[in-house]
Amino acid sequence: MNKIVYISDFFIDKIAGGAEIVDDILINLFRADGLDVVKFENRELTDKHIKLYRSCGYHFIVSNFTLMSDGVSSELVNAPNSYSIMEHDHKYVKTRNPAVYKNYLAPAADVVNREIYTNAKYIFAQSHIQAECIKKNLNISHVINLGMSLWTDEQLKIIESNLTTLKKPLAAVINSSNPTKNTAESVHHCESREIQYELIGSPDYATFIEQLSSYESYVFIPRVLESFNRVLLEARMLNCKAITTNLNGCISEEWFKKYKGKELIEFVRSQRARVYNDIKDALVKEKTYEKKEQIANITVILNAYRRPYNLKMQIDALRNQSIPPKQIWLWVNAHEDNNGFDFKSLDVDRIFHNDFNWKFYGRFSAALLADTEYVALYDDDTIPGTRWHENCLQTMKTHEGILGSAGIILKSDVYMNHDRCGWPTQNAEITEVDLVGHSWFFKREWLKYLWQEKPTTWDNGEDIQFAFMAKIHGNIPTYCPSHPPDNKDLHGSILGNELGIDNKATSTNQAVSHQQFFAERDICVQAGLRKGWKTVREVKL
Repeated sequence: MNKIVYISDFFIDKIAGGAEIVDDILINLFRADGLDVVKFENRELTDKHIKLYRSCGYHFIVSNFTLMSDGVSSELVNAPNSYSIMEHDHKYVKTRNPAVYKNYLAPAADVVNREIYTNAKYIFAQSHIQAECIKKNLNISHVINLGMSLWTDEQLKIIESNLTTLKKPLAAVINSSNPTKNTAESVHHCESREIQYELIGSPDYATFIEQLSSYESYVFIPRVLESFNRVLLEARMLNCKAITTNLNGCISEEWFKKYKGKELIEFVRSQRARVYNDIKDALVKEKTYEKKEQIANITVILNAYRRPYNLKMQIDALRNQSIPPKQIWLWVNAHEDNNGFDFKSLDVDRIFHNDFNWKFYGRFSAALLADTEYVALYDDDTIPGTRWHENCLQTMKTHEGILGSAGIILKSDVYMNHDRCGWPTQNAEITEVDLVGHSWFFKREWLKYLWQEKPTTWDNGEDIQFAFMAKIHGNIPTYCPSHPPDNKDLHGSILGNELGIDNKATSTNQAVSHQQFFAERDICVQAGLRKGWKTVREVKL
């Protein structure tokens, strides 16, 4: 990895903010190490640039991207692992501030930019708390905590030269019009506690450090969860007492309380090379996952049709199962939405790339080739919790049958007349159902029942066909494992409401009307009943 395209909204020649300073230092470190680095502001970047530089073997590092075009974003997402993200704040939540949510966990509706994060090779965070927020809000693991921001030697020399400055018995408060710096609240904090303070601020770094060094303490009451907070650490390097809250990323680092003054300056200086090497090492190494003690005898089959950008998120969720599968296979149906997507970049063991749309049944034919005891199939909008496979294997011990993440209990011979189970309702107990969808977990040998008879239609109803054929010919029931409301790790789908309701969903696709889709499913249900399917509620024609 010796060629990099570095992308950001702005660089240091336009804005001298913390993000721009860090990016500039990192770019200079890359170049000093002999790497070829090309810089692009988002306002001048196009999808054609991405295609060209990717074809030339460049890896992309994405810094701030609020000004990135949809075309560029899509082009990046369609080539998973071809880029990494240098995250400076929290662009994965609408508020840009996880602190407004309980336990820093945003509701699913407030999580944004999910695809660009999940399809990145790595996401670099600057502090432990920032890294953990990214992981749990996006349910991903490919986040590397750098545990430090970056300063130049010149900046550190300026700080060191002010260590002996005589300090006033006053507090410094930054005078800023930026609402995230929350000057008003810091002032209020001082006044309400009768802390004598003065406002400081200068665009010139040396002047600002000289000002800050002359105060006994530094008061900063954050409005947002700061990813690191450079000024707070600069104050500590200058031996200023910090009056603040825990909404600062640097405080979450183990080393924070160990060092101050000259000792902290030396520590920060020493960490620059370590941070750079951590980034460089991550860019050149293959994506790895935690080694699990137990590998399950499971073949997973994923399906690509119109949402290829979800695949990396699915794969990450599967590789990081408490009991991961033996293999992950990918069945690709032909559709223009897949054009240009780099499937070979995905961490899968086998790809079935078709020039035809085999719809719902194709992936089940691939399952016939599995040599494992179990097969697990996933729709392209289904992301399992980290213990879903574990949940299924435990369920098999007491309720052997076809398992799934969303269950249907029919109330009549009309498909839409049903009750739901699984992740949509979060059933606390294992529940017998008539059929399951979104994901399936079953013994490979049971596939013989699906293929024993030609289905009523190849266009729909594979879930119905499998359920009633297994029940009629093998007396194999169908269940929804427990989906406890307080533990989504056990759920078969954790983002069903977010990923499964777009205009690419088959049930709402313009190519097949909603009415036609469900009419076909009625026919499939009725075909099973005619063959003697005994449903949970003993539905009759």
